[in-house]
Amino acid sequence: MEAERFPALDEAALNGEQRRVRDAILAGPRGGMRGPFKALLRSPGLFDTAQLLGAHIRFHSSLPPALNEMAILLTARHWTAQFEWYAHHKLAMQAGLAPAIAAAIALGQRPEAMSEEEAAVHDFVVALLRTGAVSDAAFAAVRARFGEAGVVDLIGAAGYYSLVSMVLNVDRTPVPGGELPLQPLA
Repeated sequence: MEAERFPALDEAALNGEQRRVRDAILAGPRGGMRGPFKALLRSPGLFDTAQLLGAHIRFHSSLPPALNEMAILLTARHWTAQFEWYAHHKLAMQAGLAPAIAAAIALGQRPEAMSEEEAAVHDFVVALLRTGAVSDAAFAAVRARFGEAGVVDLIGAAGYYSLVSMVLNVDRTPVPGGELPLQPLA
């Protein structure tokens, strides 16, 4: 396993802004500096803005939790973000996403047995990540089920977790136990 590029900063070396944003995340629902936050601490302004966006996407999205987590897993798969998959696979299972859906996503496949809502989220996120846009049909399917707020929250999930995935991949954030849950796609 390659070494992390952004090791945890020494507590005594933190400046005032770094302490402020670190303390804010420690006091919030995440309760820790896991994942991308130790790397983002190098840029307190980005850290602060990103964690506020992430808190909305993760804890206040208009999408049902299982579908929000599905969007996160699709984004982690797109970026082959090992730590992101590791962290959110468990949350997706707790939220009620079917294990078979997650397993197909891990393989880069379209799950066979999905509800209309799951299919709408899947097709929207996959198109957005692959092409940077979505078809009128994909847009209409998500809007019909979740409203315009749902469309925007889904875009936000793919965008925010793309940022998180890139930070984690550049940092080489290790997966606890060292096992890589995602295999490279052809």
